[in-house]
Amino acid sequence: MAKKKQVKSKFESKTKIVLSDNEIRDITSFLKKGVPLPEEYRFLLFGDKREVELVWNGKSRDVTNVVLPFQVIEQVDEPRKEGLGGGKQVSLIDFETDTRGRQLKGWTNKLIWGDNKLILSSLKNGSLREEIEKQGGIKLIYIDPPFDVGADFSMKINIGDDEFTKQPNVLEELAYRDTWGKGADSFIAMMYERLMLMRDLLAPDGSIYVHCDWRVSGYMRLLLDEVFGKQNFRNEIIWCYSSPLKNKKGFTRKHDTILFYAKSENTNFNIQRIKHKSGIHGKGGLGFRTTETSEEKLRALEEEGKQLEDWWVDISPVGRIVSELLDYPTQKPEKLMKRIIKASSNEGDIVCDFFCGSGTTLAVAEKLGRKWIGSDLGKFSIHTTRKRMIDVQRQLKKDGKDFRAFEILNLGKYERQHYVGVNSNLRDEEKQKQIAKKEKDFVKLILHAYRAEGVTGYNTFSGKKLNRLVAVGPINLPVGRLFIEEAIEEAIKNKITKVDILAFEFEMGLFPHIQEEAKAKGVDLALKHIPREVFDKRAVEKNQVVFTDVSYIEVTPHYIKDGVAIELADFSVFYNQDSIKHVEASLKNGSNKIVVENGNIIKVSKDKNGIVTQDVLTKKWTDWIDYWAVDFDFESKKEIIKIEKQKKQTGKLDFEKEYEEKWTGDYIFENEWQSFRTKKNRELELKTPFRKISGKRKIAIKVVDIFGNDTTKVIELKGGNK
Repeated sequence: MAKKKQVKSKFESKTKIVLSDNEIRDITSFLKKGVPLPEEYRFLLFGDKREVELVWNGKSRDVTNVVLPFQVIEQVDEPRKEGLGGGKQVSLIDFETDTRGRQLKGWTNKLIWGDNKLILSSLKNGSLREEIEKQGGIKLIYIDPPFDVGADFSMKINIGDDEFTKQPNVLEELAYRDTWGKGADSFIAMMYERLMLMRDLLAPDGSIYVHCDWRVSGYMRLLLDEVFGKQNFRNEIIWCYSSPLKNKKGFTRKHDTILFYAKSENTNFNIQRIKHKSGIHGKGGLGFRTTETSEEKLRALEEEGKQLEDWWVDISPVGRIVSELLDYPTQKPEKLMKRIIKASSNEGDIVCDFFCGSGTTLAVAEKLGRKWIGSDLGKFSIHTTRKRMIDVQRQLKKDGKDFRAFEILNLGKYERQHYVGVNSNLRDEEKQKQIAKKEKDFVKLILHAYRAEGVTGYNTFSGKKLNRLVAVGPINLPVGRLFIEEAIEEAIKNKITKVDILAFEFEMGLFPHIQEEAKAKGVDLALKHIPREVFDKRAVEKNQVVFTDVSYIEVTPHYIKDGVAIELADFSVFYNQDSIKHVEASLKNGSNKIVVENGNIIKVSKDKNGIVTQDVLTKKWTDWIDYWAVDFDFESKKEIIKIEKQKKQTGKLDFEKEYEEKWTGDYIFENEWQSFRTKKNRELELKTPFRKISGKRKIAIKVVDIFGNDTTKVIELKGGNK
């Protein structure tokens, strides 16, 4: 019989593992061959790990601790301030004496665009953590991650009198299908790290609700057991909706699962009651005693309602609630969120949704007097939620109820720097060397995504695409006039007539004037936005990265004494997505497809006989606009970020770090007036009421198009008559 040896694992210092010589020899042989160990060795090596656990390929307890500053790109303090209009002078007294709902001071709600892993890590480890803790911490998190990787995440969008289907952008589609859709491993790994971060962000008496269905509910239960502890499981809530999906191979599916976990034993929970009929419809009804006392008790019970169970059959899906329907995939009814928020939070608490979609959680939280934080990867989701929250503000103000300001944030250039991967802990000299190398890699990446080849021998140009030279702007700065003028001059010097400038951001007001100047000098100049998708290798490899042309806004200011109104005069886009020729060649008979070509949205159809027709959906320039807003005193509010001071051995907790404020050089767009289209109301106001203007100032105008892309223009005005 082989002699047993005791082996002490460095990971399990208290555990003595007893293995025979044969077992040690077999394990060594397996490892040398690179063959996975048979399952029995797992229990021999880790004898105390015999409990049920969820194991997946690549499982790691490493959780990102990246801290990136949040950029505030827009703030909505008031739903909108109306002037008197009609050519009359505005009176600010009207605003000051308005006794309806008021904006609450203090905490500002937050709507964040970006990868929620980086957002969660930055919330947990960054300067916002201190602000969150001062508000009592996060009391409730609700998430409804897109667990159905085969789902259709497209949505319907109206253009004038027509309607077309907007496909998800490449980043969303890749995240939903490629990253999470490679099987259970990828989905679980993605959720595990995010749930770990959410757990650490929750207040000690906080709760989390995770919405899922039959596809992943089993995995999610085990995953939540591991992250939050099975002792903190509270309920498996069954939401029985009234629009069942037919199933020919089994019983009809008619419910979703909502898993409710607490952060700790001392969890805040408010018992919810539901109306019901006890059966007192005459003597002896349903077996109840008919004495006067018992009937009084039953009536009292009916009035109070019975305590809610963990199966809910009284909430219809949002498809049956016309007043709420936004045609947004995965949208949930407000009644569902109201029940959850009222059960696990109180007025003034912070409620979060890190897959916020169309913003249902945030809208209900606002109506119930909660503070909120929401985030989503989809830019169109953020835009949809912005409109929805402004609508909620408007209604609360109209009803005389208080509301809070909210701000739209992203990780902006800091997220791009993170993707490029510059190590901020290096000494300055080493950091500069790394930056230089990374910038070269960055330019190479952009050119590859743009399908351009690299060139040398130029100062400003780094690539060539067909007969056009390509210049790539910096990763962390907007491209300005000087950069473009240098490119134009170098093009003229080298007898080049076609130039593309690629950038994440352009200085406001460049377009279309800079292009007209270039044209006068014989240079065809195109300015194109670099999308975030360039940092996703899969998007690049699939040739799905779309560089969109810069749009431009034309406005007309109208003056009266000490006042001004802004009229939107023109909005020009030059999008190109796919081509009519390509679509005509690939279309099957009896089908159609939307093409965006030279700023027009065109529906290309092929009938059963193969005859192709084209229908231009964008009849006028206003058809492109979904939303526009005005800041009547731009540059009045600087964008300030908090940067952690050099680390010292202070022994303080993460949220007690010391920070210093730094001006980014940018300003926050304060959304003072806005007009936008909704599903119910397709009208768009093109002129603001008159506003009082005193002294020299800048006014910013922001337009968001039907794809969710925004363009901003800044004009300079003087107060008084002009």
